[in-house]
Amino acid sequence: MTLIDSRPGIKAAYAALAAETGTFIDADLAITRLGPPLEQELAHWFPDDQIQPVGDRYRELYPAHAIGPTPALPGAHEAIAAVQQYGPGGGAGAGASGVAVGGRAIVVTAKHEPNAKLHLEHLGIRPDAVIGWLWAEAKAEALHEYGASVYVGDHIGDVRGAHTAGALAVAVATGPCDADELREAGADVVLADLTEFPAWWRGYVADLA
Repeated sequence: MTLIDSRPGIKAAYAALAAETGTFIDADLAITRLGPPLEQELAHWFPDDQIQPVGDRYRELYPAHAIGPTPALPGAHEAIAAVQQYGPGGGAGAGASGVAVGGRAIVVTAKHEPNAKLHLEHLGIRPDAVIGWLWAEAKAEALHEYGASVYVGDHIGDVRGAHTAGALAVAVATGPCDADELREAGADVVLADLTEFPAWWRGYVADLA
């Protein structure tokens, strides 16, 4: 949960999925484990041979149930604007997972890309690009492609992705991993939340000058 607090929406989507399939899903527990791909969570509730079709159905249900209840986190709009306004000509990324740095603000997330875009459009968050379906080290693919030198995320998987890409790992303690976990995972910078990001970013860019 870097730019958005997806917990209310995901909880609603799981409730709809449980009602439709007749399978118990502890949605309150599931939303404490956000970050990894959906299939990892579904494996706790469904047999292996059902995970793919159930995952497809969840993603179909998601827009109707998850977009409306999901708010932006404090500082989300300002963080994107700071990168776009004060970028050094490189790029920054954020995960929705997270945000990346380099003159352009890109969002790289494990979410189903169309649903990630729906969230951002609904909330008026306008990054320069949105790349979905990438988790942890795999996020380095997009970070390399867009030349991101900084990646902002809320999970230890985001820290690994940043380091795999050779980017600075900036972590915000607004997701399932607390500040100590993020530091232990090797985050280069740990912020309480995105409201602290614009000031940090301006200092970072100034130091590059």
